[in-house]
Amino acid sequence: MIMSSERTLILSVDRDNDIGFKAGVSSPVVGREACLDTANRLGLVDPEDSDVNAIFQAIKTYDELKARGEDVRIAVLAGDHYNSIEGDRKIAEDLRKVVWDLEAGECILVTDGAEDEYILPVIQSRIAVSSVQRVIVKQIPNLEGTYYIIKKIFEDPKYARSILIPIGLAMLLYAIGSLLGNPQLAIFIVVGVLGIYLLFKGLGLDEYLNYTFRALQESFVGGRFSFFCYIGAIFLGILGIIMGLASFLEWYTSDAGLFFQISSFIYGATAYLTFAVIVAFAGKIIDVAQNDPHILARIVVIPFYLTALAVIAYGASVYVISLQGTFEFPIAGLDGVRILMLSTGIALVIAFFGMYVQKTIGKMEKYAIQPKSEKKKKGLRTKG
Repeated sequence: MIMSSERTLILSVDRDNDIGFKAGVSSPVVGREACLDTANRLGLVDPEDSDVNAIFQAIKTYDELKARGEDVRIAVLAGDHYNSIEGDRKIAEDLRKVVWDLEAGECILVTDGAEDEYILPVIQSRIAVSSVQRVIVKQIPNLEGTYYIIKKIFEDPKYARSILIPIGLAMLLYAIGSLLGNPQLAIFIVVGVLGIYLLFKGLGLDEYLNYTFRALQESFVGGRFSFFCYIGAIFLGILGIIMGLASFLEWYTSDAGLFFQISSFIYGATAYLTFAVIVAFAGKIIDVAQNDPHILARIVVIPFYLTALAVIAYGASVYVISLQGTFEFPIAGLDGVRILMLSTGIALVIAFFGMYVQKTIGKMEKYAIQPKSEKKKKGLRTKG
């Protein structure tokens, strides 16, 4: 089928799936009447949602281009309300199907301007974007507008989790520290907790943490073996953090720099954290082998690589601590260099073995999906 380059797709994207979460509309929504019905349903449920204006603007653009005689189609796509990573994947897959079904050659993206930097690369990976229309709702900045913003933060779970939880946790920790009679310690704890939270948000680690909890929930609901492995991995991870902090306190010295302090934590935590990763991926691999064997080769190599990195990190931490030489560390001098070299060699062996296992499983999968006729031909050739 040859795709026409003249047909234009008018696209509105609801990245956090308000149309599904609030209005109960399944994505993708294709066609003017279906999009208009979606906008009406979402507007009746939440008239303040900016996605309502974006969908109406998409319909307006569609009508204008249609009146000029252009070949246009319109669609609304939605992601996931709780997990933006899975939501973006869903948007990309739905867009691929819509572009193929409608034979669209280019796209006009209509957004509310809030998350353009996130959604544009996803759209451009599936279709050329010829124009972007941003819908900005006009309002007067006054006391009523400030009240609206505060009310929105308290009522919308998406904003409440991001703003109210860290503020409430900081206030609670400060109150506990004050009751214990040490306000300085309370301030130290509050600043540390807020710093960790901002670091998680800035690096996007909260998305992966959310994905982990979703995977844990799905494995429990599905009755999969990985649920027990995930629980065991969580406890091992907590134990690893405790052992890392114990190692940090044991080898702590004010004269050493930050790199040494990090190395002392890695020295105590690496073994437990590595075992936690192996246990978690063991459950994942068993589930994939039972339910999705065609992606087993992509999953099975990950624990090998992570283990190899952990071995190198352990050897490097031993080497850094051994260089200090100001306290009784069991390894000193050239022994630290030897352990670093040995750990690097072991890591390379583990990584290469993981690649070998991946390649072997890949060949097995490729042979398993071959038609029976081809297998018979190969068998006859081997006999001949």
